[in-house]
Amino acid sequence: MSSIKVWTQWDDLTAPAGITLLSPKNFPLDTSDLSQVDFYVPLYMGGAAALSYAAKMPNLKTLQMLNAGYDDALAYLRPGLTLCNARGVHDASTAELAVGLAIASRRGFPEFMREQIAGRWSHHRTSSLSDSKIGIIGYGSIGKKIAKNLSGFEVSITAFTQSGRDGSLTIDQLDSHLPQLDIVILILPLSDSSRHLFNAKRLAAMKDGALLINVARGPVVDTDALVAELNSGRIYAALDVTDPEPLPAGHALWSAKNLLLVPHVGGNSDAFEPRGRALVESQLKLLAAGSPLEHVVAQG
Repeated sequence: MSSIKVWTQWDDLTAPAGITLLSPKNFPLDTSDLSQVDFYVPLYMGGAAALSYAAKMPNLKTLQMLNAGYDDALAYLRPGLTLCNARGVHDASTAELAVGLAIASRRGFPEFMREQIAGRWSHHRTSSLSDSKIGIIGYGSIGKKIAKNLSGFEVSITAFTQSGRDGSLTIDQLDSHLPQLDIVILILPLSDSSRHLFNAKRLAAMKDGALLINVARGPVVDTDALVAELNSGRIYAALDVTDPEPLPAGHALWSAKNLLLVPHVGGNSDAFEPRGRALVESQLKLLAAGSPLEHVVAQG
């Protein structure tokens, strides 16, 4: 039986018998015979360039993402190809960032940082995370982790999903609750139904002074409509993701009012490395044993 050839960014994983590890060190993608690759793990945060190699691997059987989101990988599905995501790998880090953005925005950290740079002592009262009514839109593993992390802050949490699973309300019920929410956290997959879920109408329905946090995908929010609302001074936003991304120089979001912006770093902390490696090693054990893979999200 021939060895299963697996390409990952790591050349020192623990691989079971029957698995041959390929990596940038011994198998550079731009100069190697990609027909040899059976199992491909695109470089984390490698973007479209890393993912595009999947189209050049005619014998590829498994595409294993290192992200929880996989909307950008669906275009590479073909008969016989299994797509897996990295459910669980980024839960802690992304949830941590979501809570951090909530605290930073509500307590005025961006303004205080500007005052520090200017050398001004500007004492004033801020909003608080405590006693906030929070809506979490998307209640998968990361959404649940966000809710757990927020539970110690004396807040009221309402979760929303498409199906209303796990005790959540449905997205259809969101509009009746939106005007009462102080903070809205987006952590749902990008799909046809979630694209521009927060459009001009929903943004206008948010209460004055409310905070929108997006740690999902940029296109879940209508960017032009968000810029208009932010520049009116009526609401606040904290974004880990944008549309477009990366955000080009001169884009209106760079100068928008009431905005805290970070460059898609939700999962990219030092918590990623041990969790990402463990996920791939676990999948390789299943692969070598001929067992079903975990975290399968689509099949060609």
